[in-house]
Amino acid sequence: MLRIGLLGCGRIGQVHAGSIKALHDATVVAVADALPDAAGALAAETGAEVRDAGAILTGTDIDAVVIGTPTDTHFDLIRAAAAAGKAIFCEKPVDMSVDNIRACIDAVEAAGVTFLTGFNRRFDPNFASLQARIAAGAIGAVEMVTITSRDPSPPPLSYIARSGGLFRDMMIHDFDMARFLVGAEFTRLHAVGSSLVDPDIGKAGDVDTAAVILTTADGRICQISNSRRAVYGYDQRIEVHGAGGMLRAENQLESTVEIATATGFARDPAQHFFLERYAPAYLAEMRAFVTAVADGKPANPGIHDGLQAQILADAAARSCETGQPVDLPGA
Repeated sequence: MLRIGLLGCGRIGQVHAGSIKALHDATVVAVADALPDAAGALAAETGAEVRDAGAILTGTDIDAVVIGTPTDTHFDLIRAAAAAGKAIFCEKPVDMSVDNIRACIDAVEAAGVTFLTGFNRRFDPNFASLQARIAAGAIGAVEMVTITSRDPSPPPLSYIARSGGLFRDMMIHDFDMARFLVGAEFTRLHAVGSSLVDPDIGKAGDVDTAAVILTTADGRICQISNSRRAVYGYDQRIEVHGAGGMLRAENQLESTVEIATATGFARDPAQHFFLERYAPAYLAEMRAFVTAVADGKPANPGIHDGLQAQILADAAARSCETGQPVDLPGA
């Protein structure tokens, strides 16, 4: 039984607590949060104790920690957890600074602990199946990947101010997915962005509508489209074109029912947001972490995947600001 300490009892912490509760070989021993009421509510739900973060990190009755706190707390928590010999599950982004992530890598590797970066979309059954078919050669060599990711509505401005911006907060998932599907590092990136959904997002120094083109050294192309607004629901689609065909993963709708009348055909909207859309992915992600710790094997995606996605996010922000393409490290 893997004994877990949960750091952060907000929305994502609650999701992870639910996933752990569904597993037979893991349990939440203790929870911590800056807000006592949030910690108390989740402790009551899970049967865990409320402790402060320091007590969780040093507790001898805890084998692993799940870090679901704000990004600017990750650096200290990761290094402390590694020093204490705890396995680590950390939400994306690992940190806003690539230098800090590299320091975390040093700490994790020196301690020899398991580390999983929370890129949950790799575990979505549809996207995982798509990647497996690519790996099996179903469409031959991959030539172009198109990733669409659009939220139903923008987050509060208070969140925008702390998020690091669309490229580092939202599109970072898509950067990881691009690497996951293409199976190679990108050498060049060009990003554009606008504030079309909410002018206040632009005044806050961010964009709410963006597109990025990435290329590999051998010329393969990935296109990513993001928007903070999709009136028809949470828009999550992927298309992969290869030498021998095409693979496509469509949106998950609220139901599979379709109605046909004299006015035409109609279907339900896409599921509303990530909590519904990616519920199976969050469970599969936690199961993979628990299994990796039990087997003593590296978790995937690991901390190096967190670093590579952050490098792409930083490059996209720079490209959007300057209007120029960016050559990536190793290009």
